[in-house]
This record gives sequence, structure tokens and C-alpha cells, in this order.
Amino acid sequence: MPVRWITSGTTYANSFVYGNVLIDAGVLPTAVEPYAKTIETIAITHAHYDHIAHIREIARLCDDAAVCIHEADAPGLVDDTRSLAMLFGARSPGVVPDAALHDGDRIGDLRVIHTPGHTPGGICLYDESAKILFSGDTVFTGGSFGRYDFPGGDRTALAASIERLAALEVVGLYPGHGEPVARGGGRHIAAAREAIRYYG
Repeated sequence: MPVRWITSGTTYANSFVYGNVLIDAGVLPTAVEPYAKTIETIAITHAHYDHIAHIREIARLCDDAAVCIHEADAPGLVDDTRSLAMLFGARSPGVVPDAALHDGDRIGDLRVIHTPGHTPGGICLYDESAKILFSGDTVFTGGSFGRYDFPGGDRTALAASIERLAALEVVGLYPGHGEPVARGGGRHIAAAREAIRYYG
């Protein structure tokens, strides 16, 4: 199954389409429009504003696609402090999710992995058969990782989350920011694990 990487010329986060799932909703709705008829679920990796900015409009565009987020981050969809919306000169979208996610849940071919640290309810989404990981802001390509100095951040939790990801077999790594890679994703995660151990 191909991964469609969506950007919209903003500084906001990456979005990806994987099958009938849209991962994150910070991009402009016009960038999602070519995929709107296939998207049934919008999975949010965490509730920071750059990942949720256009969730209301995108859900509507996709015939009221179901919005899913980990239960610990669900308040950020309505709370400006938790979403950091004010840092963007904006307000939270005011959306109530259709489903609260938990560790081990499945969304199509993707398994939910709870990876707190950047936020309390951060998640990654993993396709075991394809060895593809959508990592949100937990880890990025190049061996970097998400900030833990925002409200709700926790360095110890983030280090444990990255350790958990490092145990997975990952070929394709699709992060919330920066360039994704279709090969060698595990090396990037291993580098992030070493970086947070020694420099984080």
C-alpha cells in the first residue's frame, strides 16, 4: 500500500494518507482534497496545533471522516493551552473526537503505539507487515526527536517511548516534520535513541 506524503507549503506538520486513513490534519484542506473520497478515518498523532489546525474542515471535506486521538491528548482539541494554539496566534479547533485511542488499538492495517513524552497522549502508527512507522513528533529522520519542554512533556517518558520504537523492525519512517524515508528507518530511530540517552 503506498504512502502519500502531503504538505501544503505551510510550516505546519506533515500529513500522510495510508489506505483510507489520514494521519494528522495540519495541512490545508485543498492539499487533502485529491484523497477526500478515500479517507474514512483521521488519526491524530498528538494534539499540538500544527497537527490539528484544519481537522474540522478536513473531516467535513472527507464526508465526516471519524476523528481519532489518544484519550490523554483529546482535551487538546478544545483546549488552547494543551494544543499550544496561542503560539500560532490561533485557537484550538473545538472538535470532539469520534473515538479515543489506546495502546494496541488498530486502525485498518495500523497498530496504535502509545508513545508519551512529547505530549502525554502521543502515538505512533505501525504497519507490522509493511514495516512502516508513522512517528508523529516522537522521532524524526536524522536521529532527532520531539521536544519535551512544552506543557505535558516528559524526557523520561520520551526516552522510554523511543526505546520501545527501537525494538520494532522499521523500514519506512514517516515523521510529523521533515523528510520521510522509505528505507532504513530503523537506523534513524536508533540514532534518536542514542541522542536522547547522551544529549537529550
